Formats: sequence, C-alpha cells, structure tokens
Amino acid sequence: MRRISRAVTVRNLTVGGNAPVSVQTMSTVNPSATAEAIADVKRLVGYGAEIIRFAVPDMAAAKGLERVVRASSVPLVADIHFDYKLALQAVAGGIDALRINPGNIGSDEKVASVVDAVKKKNIPIRIGINSGSLPADILDTHNGHPTAEGMVEGALRHIRICERLDYKNLVISLKASHVPLMIEAYSLLATKVDYPFHLGVTEAGLLREGTIKSAIGIGTLLHQGIGDTIRVSLTDDPAEEIKTGRLILSSLGLRHFGPTLISCPTCGRTQVELIKLAKEVEAALEGIEEPLKIAVMGCAVNGPGEAREADFGIAGGNGKGLIFSHGNILRTVPEAKLVTGLLEEIHTYLENKH
Repeated sequence: MRRISRAVTVRNLTVGGNAPVSVQTMSTVNPSATAEAIADVKRLVGYGAEIIRFAVPDMAAAKGLERVVRASSVPLVADIHFDYKLALQAVAGGIDALRINPGNIGSDEKVASVVDAVKKKNIPIRIGINSGSLPADILDTHNGHPTAEGMVEGALRHIRICERLDYKNLVISLKASHVPLMIEAYSLLATKVDYPFHLGVTEAGLLREGTIKSAIGIGTLLHQGIGDTIRVSLTDDPAEEIKTGRLILSSLGLRHFGPTLISCPTCGRTQVELIKLAKEVEAALEGIEEPLKIAVMGCAVNGPGEAREADFGIAGGNGKGLIFSHGNILRTVPEAKLVTGLLEEIHTYLENKH
C-alpha cells in the first residue's frame, strides 16, 4: 500500500497524494545561456521529463531562468545553495519550485524573506539532505559517519524552520550514494512526517552501475509504497536518467510508457542472432505509446509458450520464425522479415483498436 503523503502542486503537476510518481532530471546547462537551456528543456521533455532542475550558481543564472521558465512546458526547479538572493530572484522570475535548505541560507530574516516570497506564489521548496554534507554536529553525534538517524535529524531541522514560519509546502529528499543507507533514511523519515518524498541515489555513478544502484534503491522504496517523485542521478546524458526512471516505474507497474520489451537470454538452443534481433525490435518500437508487452525469443519451439503473456512476440530459428500473440501463432515468416512482420501485426492491432 502506498504511503499517504500530502499533495504538493508544482505548476500544473501534483507531487504526492494519489498522483502518479513523476520522473525528474537535471539539465547540465547553465540557465544564463538561455537559448541553450531552452533547447535542452525541449530535448529532455521529448524523452519524458516531467520536472527539470537547473543549478543556479550566480545571479546571471537566476535571471536567465525567467526566459527558460516561460518557454518550458513542464515545471522547472531552481537548485540553490546558501545565497538567499538567488532564491528571491528565481521566485521573481516565475520559477515553479526551489531546491534549497532553509537552515543553510543565513539569518532568520533571510529565511523569512524566502519563505514569504514562495508563500505568495504557492511555490514549493524541496529540502534536500545528502549523506555527504551533514552538519558537523550531527556527524559528531553519530561517531563521525552519516547514518539514517543523522540524515533524518538534518531533514527535521530544516522542516521545523519552515513549520515555525507556517510553511508546509515542502518536498523532502534524503539521498546517499550507499543504497542501504538511502533506503533506511527514507523509511525512517516516512514514520515521522507526511511530506511527499523525492527519491534518489546520489552520485550513483556511470550508466551501468548507476542504473543498478538506482533501480535497487528507488525500486525498493517504491515497492514499499514510499516515494512520490524520482530522479536517477547518472554520470551520463540526462536523457539516460529519464529512460532509467521510466523503466523503474514501468517495471513496478506504477506507470506505463509505451511497449515493454521481453527477451530471453541466449543459450545453446538459440538459432537466431538474438541480441541483434532484440535491438532491432527495441529501435522499431520507438514512438509507439501503447503499453504493450513485446517478446523476442530465440527458440521457436519454446518461445510462444514461454512468452504467452506477451501481447505480441517473435521467435526465430533456422532461417524462419514465428510471429505470435498470447502464445498463439499468427504466422510463419522468413527470418529476415520477423521485425517488419511483427510491426505489421502491432500496427494492425492498434488501428483496429482505435
């Protein structure tokens, strides 16, 4: 059962409550380069980004955000460290959300000025705790190392500052590069507050390792019903973060983003170039939005039976192959026409359905 969190509105998107878990990413472009930033937003939206965050290192970046926000079809988040003036400028320019820790921006007056500004425009703040940047006093309390309890303590400090100012339009993240620590921290905080959670494994690494770590960390929590929006952090093109995030959600059955490809591992019975064939099918499915299960099997003897849950599938061997649906053979075609035959069946089905 999904954890019940309060709903937060980010422009036209709801995070938390009963809303679908959304997919975020972070642009690598400085928003002071407005034309480049706008182009990057459009590119990332094309891959399925539902929220996009920008680092705001200086006032030029904060001012540049205004044009980018106006051109964006999805909510944008300004990621700000320490300088409250950058937050105020981003809010004045129409930003949809802030990622800022109130306890890090100085005096009570500075914090109050930021909270007052976001209150007037109903702009949420994401409080983001990272295991690698906990305050020294918290680390000292926990033997000099980040712990789940320490991360939760850090989050609650910032939360209480906002609550004292009667501001509860918050989203919380507790990120760590160590997956068990990240899981434990979110699980612990889930017992203490009802704010929506932004899930992520920080500094997850390059594509392969980062995908695995993120799938385990984010996926475990989502399966437990914890989490309202996600960002996969990869040392790679942000487009890969979006693809991975969408795959995590679809693998858990929480969202559906077009076809799901099922393909068997190769073995001694395989009588077709299975890896090449699966990649061809994957590429051919681009642009199809229907949530179909598509199977690519390497053995014509067992393929249709093993993949009977698939809406459509192919199984090849000895120069020819089968096209099937839910385990029933539709036709036999030459191996060279397996992919085109499969697409014909899919498009015929979609045309008849719609």
